[in-house]
Amino acid sequence: MTQRFQIHPVNPQQRLISQAVRLIREDGLVVYPTDSCYAFGCSLDSRDAVQRIIRIRQTGKDHNFTLVCRDLAEIASYAKVTNWAYRLIRAHTPGPYTFILPATREVPRRLQNPKKHTIGIRVPDHPVPLAMAQELAQPLMSSTLLLPGLEYPISDPEEIYDLLAGRIDLLVESGNCGLEPSTVVDLTGDFPVVLREGRGPVESIA
Repeated sequence: MTQRFQIHPVNPQQRLISQAVRLIREDGLVVYPTDSCYAFGCSLDSRDAVQRIIRIRQTGKDHNFTLVCRDLAEIASYAKVTNWAYRLIRAHTPGPYTFILPATREVPRRLQNPKKHTIGIRVPDHPVPLAMAQELAQPLMSSTLLLPGLEYPISDPEEIYDLLAGRIDLLVESGNCGLEPSTVVDLTGDFPVVLREGRGPVESIA
């Protein structure tokens, strides 16, 4: 059965945040809001929940999963960041950007890009996922709520529930998040490369 929590988008209720994180620690798969669109979320350690995301989204082997971190300080534990990349991340964090970086050994191999050994890193500008990551005390494994055959992510909680009831364990509702996913920027080379233009402006990525 899929549970539904209505969590305030500005002042998240700690009681509900704690209950959501408890489900995540128990291998639960949740859908939660971000500053760009809704996303799937689960524990880094949950093989089952990650496989459920793969089945629902029908992703390929080269799919880049994302770690939603609490802050900049946490990023260095999970990604290798050069000085210039750090400056760019700091200038755009928190915000609707996902940065592709070389993964450290703290990231399970099954979550890394199998060819490039990279991972997406993100610090959203939204109180709910930040509160969840803080309560979890580690990054939230995440993937955009983009279903097969759809051009844009689903933004309406009622539609999300209708499509995913019974396939996820929890829907965290915080209103409509919008249709644009995060902007994805590859920082593995000598300069940034925009892989996907989303909600985050790209003019300042240089």
